[in-house]
Amino acid sequence: MAQDAGVIEIVTMKLAEGVTVQEFKPVDKAIEEEHVSKQPGFISRQAAFSGGKWAVVVSWESADAAQASMDSFASARAAERFMSMIDPSSMLMTRYELAR
Repeated sequence: MAQDAGVIEIVTMKLAEGVTVQEFKPVDKAIEEEHVSKQPGFISRQAAFSGGKWAVVVSWESADAAQASMDSFASARAAERFMSMIDPSSMLMTRYELAR
């Protein structure tokens, strides 16, 4: 993947047993507002759900920016709560280079 090309990152996951969408929405929003949107190279983020499944699509200016955000995620203030509300074994992240 070219390091200077824009990328779209798609993350899918299942909510942890007993966690409702209504409980998870504000936690997901906190991750976006407190961490992801403040990362260099961030363009946009959308979250969607279907049943107990959650999907997030994030646009980045570059693959490097996307990776830097992922590398810093664990130290984000809201990350612990976010991770406690999902099934981590179900998390799948894929990056796609923008077709220009």
